[in-house]
Amino acid sequence: MTVQTIPDIDEMTAEQQVELMEALWKSMSARNVNSEPPAWHLEYLQNREKEIAEGNDSFESLNEFEKGLRAELR
Repeated sequence: MTVQTIPDIDEMTAEQQVELMEALWKSMSARNVNSEPPAWHLEYLQNREKEIAEGNDSFESLNEFEKGLRAELR
């Protein structure tokens, strides 16, 4: 195993952060690390389904999401 020193994530450029993330995913995928999603994912999805069924929440299309996000970023 090779130990590398990396700069603090906040000091890395976006490109360096993406490269680090890709290296981590590649390493984890090769070892099939934690292939099951964490339990809280299922709990979150079940809660969303309940909220939608009760009319307390709703879905929006990707187009609606992008439009809203662009408006927020202006």
